[in-house]
Amino acid sequence: MAVPKKKVSRARGRKRRTHWKAARPTLDRDILTGETHLRHHITPDGFYRGRQVIPVKREEEGEEA
Repeated sequence: MAVPKKKVSRARGRKRRTHWKAARPTLDRDILTGETHLRHHITPDGFYRGRQVIPVKREEEGEEA
């Protein structure tokens, strides 16, 4: 089993880990609606690249059932 010959200092270990960062999700804006969404995903309204790909049923406001 490989065992380090000397202890790695805190500074050296932290320098190595400086590039470990959480990436922000890449967001995109729909061409037609202008809505923000994740890239390569449809918008909540069912649009993808300016075209409606999934018809979304919307509840009418003011109606009680």
